[in-house]
Amino acid sequence: MEHDLAVRPSQGQLCPACGEPLVAADERFTRWCADCDWNVDPAPPDAEPGRLAAVRRRLARRHGEELAAAMSGGGADRPRRDAAALLALGIALLVHGVTLLLAVAGLLLIVLGWATVVQPVAGAVLLVVAFVLRPRMYGIPQRGPVLYRADAPRLFELIDDVAAVAGTAGVHAVVVDGDVNAAVTAYGWRQRRVLLLGLGLWEVLTPRERVALLGHELGHFAHGDVRHGVLIRQALRSLALWVETLAPSRAHTVWDTLFNVVAYLPRCAAYGLLVLLDHLTLRATQRAEYEADLSAARAGSTAGAVGLMERLLVADSVHTLLRRESVTAQMTGGAAGRKAREAAEQGLWERVAAHVSSVPAHEYERLRRVSARRGHGVDDTHPPTHLRLECLARTEPQPAQVACPEERSAAIAAELAPARTAVARHVVSTAR
Repeated sequence: MEHDLAVRPSQGQLCPACGEPLVAADERFTRWCADCDWNVDPAPPDAEPGRLAAVRRRLARRHGEELAAAMSGGGADRPRRDAAALLALGIALLVHGVTLLLAVAGLLLIVLGWATVVQPVAGAVLLVVAFVLRPRMYGIPQRGPVLYRADAPRLFELIDDVAAVAGTAGVHAVVVDGDVNAAVTAYGWRQRRVLLLGLGLWEVLTPRERVALLGHELGHFAHGDVRHGVLIRQALRSLALWVETLAPSRAHTVWDTLFNVVAYLPRCAAYGLLVLLDHLTLRATQRAEYEADLSAARAGSTAGAVGLMERLLVADSVHTLLRRESVTAQMTGGAAGRKAREAAEQGLWERVAAHVSSVPAHEYERLRRVSARRGHGVDDTHPPTHLRLECLARTEPQPAQVACPEERSAAIAAELAPARTAVARHVVSTAR
């Protein structure tokens, strides 16, 4: 997306800091100076993080900058089994081994100590603890309508084409919800792949940006994203559950005090391992994001991948719009309220797309500068968006390898129509 700020000065409004014309903006957007960045980021500063969170933020920013420079050469710094990866794998195996050891010890106490009373009771307690702390193979996410190949053959055909470009396989199911995001994961013991498709993002993208989105998400399966691997993903979940389970009780009975004393060292150990495993996989996870961006560019073109990144900059604006639609529709009760909700459901996604289309280029540029100042990404595991954009800009431009012409887009839209209606109803009826 081009940002031609020089031709959009405000008439008669000058920057109080440098005297240059302010960037033109209507009442919806911040008025700021493109020359000296006056008022570019009027929001209050981020809350001061804790010590560990601050360390994590510094590490994430350093990794993001280093990897952006390496990846801009066309995919240097490929994933490898370095010391951090091997140590992370060792910690994951240790975590699962402890759970297995608890289960085995519980069984032995029950079987070998059956003639006693204390040992079977202790064994049963260990089995319960092992069951609670076990790795979880969750089912398919219940976040919205679930589409299978028979429900949306043209959508799955597009996913298959993009997966072939990314060098991986397609997905077993697509879960559609109202989030301004998309993701991939695996579910069940067979680890079947599923795409989580948020209409809050999908509906504001052009066809080539949608292809780029699919290329990015499927790229996570193709480029060794360690946190998508079952061992480390389950170890992170297990450690988080350990920390939560061993959290100190705030009651003041004797038993609560005894639990807090006994659980103190295990809780510290679990928390330390969680932080260590997170830090060990942070660089590899950010590298996987850059690799996924390159997959997005190959599938939907570099321009499509850049456009996708630009849309992510206004994700907060889309969230705000969806919440406003929901709150407004629910303010009226009775029959009038039902009519208001029905009216809000009709054309919801078209209004969201129109809102994003109306965001001017200079607002995207301002948000890029805010991202650079604050180091903001989509979430804590993503490199800052401005670095991802710079990385794409420095690589050789890629043409789209997967086409999504108007006929194909229309067919996919028809397949998604029932899901769009159901998700719009859920968004309007649930203030988030």
